[in-house]
Amino acid sequence: MTASDAPAAVGPYVHAIASGGLLFCSGQIPLDPRTGDMVGATPADQAGRCLENLAAVCAAAGASLGNAVRVTIYTTDMSAFASINEVYGSFFESSPPARVAIGVTALPRGAQVEMDAVVALPA
Repeated sequence: MTASDAPAAVGPYVHAIASGGLLFCSGQIPLDPRTGDMVGATPADQAGRCLENLAAVCAAAGASLGNAVRVTIYTTDMSAFASINEVYGSFFESSPPARVAIGVTALPRGAQVEMDAVVALPA
């Protein structure tokens, strides 16, 4: 499925695939959905945009980011993880999903942060 309010895919993939009551969301980097430009000077700023983009993908499938059961965070700067975590926590204040955080050497288009998610679809 393609989400009209999320940035266009930067490769040969879709925003998400629904299967077995779950939505498997492709990774989102901090692109502005209107312009396709990278946004956010800091890893924390970029984390917020990634989560907003994932929320748009969830909404297009009739779910919300609050339905996430697992999120993976990729970052090129693990020393910024505390600030990334603070932004992340603001999106999941009451019921955070399981999570994985991975330090990587590089991400598409020079992003400092990328996130993907597995989301439970409402019945």
